[in-house]
Amino acid sequence: MTRHGYQYVTLRCVPRVEREEFVNVGVVLYSQGANFLEAAYRVDDDRLRTLFPDLDAAAVADALETICQVCRGVTGGGLPTLGGLGRRFGWLSAPRSTVIQPGPVHGGLTDDPALTLQALLDRLVG
Repeated sequence: MTRHGYQYVTLRCVPRVEREEFVNVGVVLYSQGANFLEAAYRVDDDRLRTLFPDLDAAAVADALETICQVCRGVTGGGLPTLGGLGRRFGWLSAPRSTVIQPGPVHGGLTDDPALTLQALLDRLVG
């Protein structure tokens, strides 16, 4: 099996940016060698409501689905036209002041990027 380098960011739900409190809700994984860019997420409505009672969990899920669309290269309807996978990952991993924010970029090696994405989601989001 061929091992490929990869980079990933954890997606954080940050309802009040000024408080710097967050809950991990997803992961974006990019592997240039495997030609792979994908996001996965889990929104625990009860957990988010407990920690942030005024947060619209459906809006959080919609924002995360938008990130998945950017990974797939969907354009139009307000989505950016970014070209290749590397540019899309760069855009998704750039810091921003929105409810969904990427954490720092980390990396590793994998035989199966899709399996690694699911393992990271299980480990980092739960």
